[in-house]
Amino acid sequence: MKTTAKTNAVRFLDSLAIPYELISYEVDPNDLSAPGVAGKIGMPVEQVFKTLLTTDGKGEHFFAVLPGDLELDFKKLARAAGVRKAEMVSLKEVEPLTGYIRGGVTVFAARKAYPVFVDETIELWEKISVSAGVRGTQILLSPADYLRASEGTVADLTKSPTAQEDAQ
Repeated sequence: MKTTAKTNAVRFLDSLAIPYELISYEVDPNDLSAPGVAGKIGMPVEQVFKTLLTTDGKGEHFFAVLPGDLELDFKKLARAAGVRKAEMVSLKEVEPLTGYIRGGVTVFAARKAYPVFVDETIELWEKISVSAGVRGTQILLSPADYLRASEGTVADLTKSPTAQEDAQ
C-alpha cells in the first residue's frame, strides 16, 4: 500500500531528511474520522493523531495534535498556548488558512507555520500516524521526528476519560 505521489508534507519531511513510511487507504467521504482511518491502515486509533486548527478568537491560530480516540480540552490548549481561550476554526476557514482540506490537514508545509501543540501521549509510541496532506494517505514516523519536524510543544491537551464519558 505505497503511495507514489509526493505531497508538500512529504517533500517537507524529505527536506529535513526525516525517515517516514507512507500508507494509502480507501477514502470514505462520509467517514473522515481518525477511528475510521485507523481501521483502514490497521493501527490502533490512539496512535493515529488528528490535526486540528484552532484560534484564540483574536486572530492567532495554532494547531492541536492529539490521538484520534481523545477529545481536545480547549482550556488545556489555551493554557499551553498562553491565551485566554481556544476554539475550533470554522470548517470553511481551514483550507484557506492551511492549504489542506478536512481529512487531510497536517502541520507539515501548511500555508503558514502556526504554533503546534502536541498531546503528551505522543511519547508513548514507537511510531505514530498523521495525515500526509491529502485524504487517503498517512505518514508513519517516530514521535521524536514528528516533534522535530513540527517544532511542536508537548502538553496535556485532552479531556480526562471521566470528562469524556460525562460529555457523551
